[in-house]
Amino acid sequence: MRVIGIDPGLTRCGVGVVEGTVGRPPRLVAVGVVRTPVGEDVALRLLALERGLVEWFDEYQPEAVGIERVFAQHNLASVMDTAQASGVAALTGARRGLRVTFHTPSEVKAAVTGSGSADKAQVAAMVTRILGLDAAPKPADAADALAIAVTQVWRGAATNRYAAAVAAAKGKR
Repeated sequence: MRVIGIDPGLTRCGVGVVEGTVGRPPRLVAVGVVRTPVGEDVALRLLALERGLVEWFDEYQPEAVGIERVFAQHNLASVMDTAQASGVAALTGARRGLRVTFHTPSEVKAAVTGSGSADKAQVAAMVTRILGLDAAPKPADAADALAIAVTQVWRGAATNRYAAAVAAAKGKR
């Protein structure tokens, strides 16, 4: 199964693609970030984010999408930007009929490190080890996106059933 993991953000949106199945080590396909210009209007930044994500989806053809669930932070503006970026990511996957699953930060940390309270350095180190990389992906958003993708692969049951249900629902219209 090929999964795209997304660490939503409006300035830097981490994107990681892995292949794997439950019970087997996943394999890195691609990793990076989609960036948007800080000084630009939010609506235009969301449009730029969508275009960037569409390029990733078109190039890597994922079968499922894992997105980090937005959690409450002290900075309300930052939460809103992240939530909007998350919505764009979910919509991009849903338009393709893909299963979109949201994972909490603690769920992702626990899946890759064994501890739901692991810090970013521990997550990056484990992603590096799990995927057999020479170095941790940079920036941290990219490493987080890979951790989300790995979590989705390891918890990825029902992806094919979901796709079949989406296809059946489209046929009923």
